[in-house]
Amino acid sequence: MELLQIQPLSALGHDDSGHDSTGLNWAKKISLAAFGLGLLLLLVCATGVAKSNPVLFLLLSFGSMSAGAVAYFIVESKEAPPGIKNNHIFTNAMTARGAIAWVTGIFITGFYIILYWTPGLLENWMRLVDPLSFLIVGQPADQWFLYGTFYTLAILVMGLRMILVKYRHSNYHIVRTLSIMFFQLGFAFLIPYLLKRLNQPDFYFSYFWPLKYNYLFPNDVHALVSHPGRLGVFMVFWGAMMTFIATPILTYFFGKRWYCSWVCGCGGLANTLGDPWRHLSDKSLGAWKIERWMIHSVLVFITVTTALLWINSTSGGHILGSLSNSLGKTYGFLIGAVFSGVIGVGFYPIMGARVWCRFGCPMAATLGILQKYFSRFRITTNGGQCMSCGNCSTYCEMGIDVRSYAERGQNIIRASCVGCGICSSVCPRGVLKLENGPRKGRYNFTIDDALIEH
Repeated sequence: MELLQIQPLSALGHDDSGHDSTGLNWAKKISLAAFGLGLLLLLVCATGVAKSNPVLFLLLSFGSMSAGAVAYFIVESKEAPPGIKNNHIFTNAMTARGAIAWVTGIFITGFYIILYWTPGLLENWMRLVDPLSFLIVGQPADQWFLYGTFYTLAILVMGLRMILVKYRHSNYHIVRTLSIMFFQLGFAFLIPYLLKRLNQPDFYFSYFWPLKYNYLFPNDVHALVSHPGRLGVFMVFWGAMMTFIATPILTYFFGKRWYCSWVCGCGGLANTLGDPWRHLSDKSLGAWKIERWMIHSVLVFITVTTALLWINSTSGGHILGSLSNSLGKTYGFLIGAVFSGVIGVGFYPIMGARVWCRFGCPMAATLGILQKYFSRFRITTNGGQCMSCGNCSTYCEMGIDVRSYAERGQNIIRASCVGCGICSSVCPRGVLKLENGPRKGRYNFTIDDALIEH
């Protein structure tokens, strides 16, 4: 903890290290200038100026933004000792639901609305990334390639920030972040588009039903099975195996963290780009009740929809007619687009970074049920050492009041816990530990405690 020191007026503007009163030294200012230049060029490219030389503008805009951001993170990492630091997040207009946060939220939400329903407005940005699209896919970019480029770049650049600035003291967090970056770049971006270049289905090997809900829809299964060659059959086998075999086994041994905090792109974006807003998740009992109702309702919705689609398919459409297809389209619109995209990411600056994961993701619901009742994973607590500082609850992105468990010395086995480990890392006394132990003794609280909890 730094001691408050009284300095003469002449020292208030600058100090010996070259910092001014804003906390920016010359290296940070140059880095921010490079990032700002790249952002300006990206906005200028929306006018269509990049069509004359897209390669040059792509390198200048994306390159300048990325280089400026990474340079800033490198400088920032050298200014303080290792450790997770969340300085000024409750007074910053960007991280405390201030004016900048609302503007940012509206901008991201608006981008998703345009992306899904009026992609023509992004035409000039699509042409900007055409060189990259031709290199990977062999054809011009569409709105989904543009989106994938933005999404992947955000995870890679902000992932470097997490490693350099916040996690360099923890091997667990470094490896976890590298895993997120690897699966997003390789499995969720490069592999699907390279498959498309080879005239194969653009399959995402890191997404499974029920998150990637259409992977078990009969039309999609039939299309993959009937695709020339055996790759389509393998894709169906892979999806079914990961959904019904690998997911229960991995969750039994490691909890839902193996997917939600190590593989999933939704969680990857939340843990990198969304990290500055993780403390905004609602920790109230009311929010927890809404969370349980909503996320399990979505799981029931997609399960029933998938079952009805198969019933209708096997009957040749004679039982339900077009009703099952209407359910599939309704789910795709309300959950696949509005909830997971527009709300799930657009509301980061206002409701925290795991809105979709907490309230809507059917994969998280499935993993949560397995984790709570059939897993070896738990977060153990040492109640005798807890001093009730509240750091663990404050920075839990899933809205869990971790402190209430720690104070009573109870293991945390909540279905919503994604095992990110931040609660353990911000604890000043080492009260919390992520463990995969024997199931015996996992529930270390009484019936009365369970009744109070619910």
